[in-house]
Amino acid sequence: MHTIDTKIKVPKDTISVAEATKLFKNWKQNNATEIDSTLEVEGSRKKTTNVGWSLSEVRNYLDYAEATSDSLGFKMTGISVYMGNYGKNANPKLKNRNTLFIVPTGSKKLSKASALNITLQDDGIIPITPLNHGGGGTGEYP
Repeated sequence: MHTIDTKIKVPKDTISVAEATKLFKNWKQNNATEIDSTLEVEGSRKKTTNVGWSLSEVRNYLDYAEATSDSLGFKMTGISVYMGNYGKNANPKLKNRNTLFIVPTGSKKLSKASALNITLQDDGIIPITPLNHGGGGTGEYP
């Protein structure tokens, strides 16, 4: 584990900027599609290379997802980020464009009334609305 200073530790699953750069370059080389390379969106033929949300959007969504998960009898333990595509029937700005969306994951609680609050250990998808519609970018990494 790397450290930034004596108070803040870098999370264990981070990667170096060099590794992220390599992953991004590999993605660009190995995932070019005819749709992305020929599709013009708002006057641009550039591929969407990233999707971003503001920090407040992510925090608000995580608060919502955790509270909603609990009310549905789930213990939220993480998130998954899925790739998607709007398809040919989407509005013209999104037609055939790729996207990412965030989905909460966790386990169903066996007993809400139990003081132990036992959960199953499957870390499956929790059935609540995912976060989508981040701003798409076409910039290079880093």
